[in-house]
Amino acid sequence: MLTFTAQTPFKLRKANRPNNRKMQEKCQGTQRFCRFRGVTFIELMIVTAIVGIFAVMAQSRLFGLLWKNTFKAQVQEFISTMQMAATAASESDRRYEVIVDLDEQSFLLRQITSPDLSEVLEEEIIVENQLSDKCRIVYVQFDDGDYTNDGRAKFRAGRSGWTYGGKIVLVDDSEQLYSIVVNRLNRLITLEKDDIELLEPKRKEDVFF
Repeated sequence: MLTFTAQTPFKLRKANRPNNRKMQEKCQGTQRFCRFRGVTFIELMIVTAIVGIFAVMAQSRLFGLLWKNTFKAQVQEFISTMQMAATAASESDRRYEVIVDLDEQSFLLRQITSPDLSEVLEEEIIVENQLSDKCRIVYVQFDDGDYTNDGRAKFRAGRSGWTYGGKIVLVDDSEQLYSIVVNRLNRLITLEKDDIELLEPKRKEDVFF
């Protein structure tokens, strides 16, 4: 027959009581682990966001380069350069010149600062662009009848407008012709499909009034 003393329940309760020190150490370890996991997750999110930003920037840059290489983009830039010259000249006493280089397939805008018009100074250049195979210059014709398909053609603008008008005939990669028309009367720069006939100023003897 088993007998229990009065101290037995006290010992059992003491034996089943959890160790407070071990519990604290376990909780502290769990907290450290949670903090470690939390920091790692935040860092991962930051890295992912940075990579995403760089990917978007690279994609935008690629699309920008592809767009810049298209015929439409290059023509728009060409026309904007011509309009810039006309607008800047009309708002000041300075003279500007757009030089179309048919041999190099390029164009530039400069402010004329030297009496020697044949010399282009580096500090005069405002815009300089090279055309691609998708946008080529075929020839340039001025409204006084001058025509060139090589060398340089120059359009000068002053406060009173363009010295000469004319057209710059371009061709895209599908061999479609376009004409950039420079109107010296109203300073407008327009783009027309095909190689259009240029309206030349009439001579005095052809005007009957």
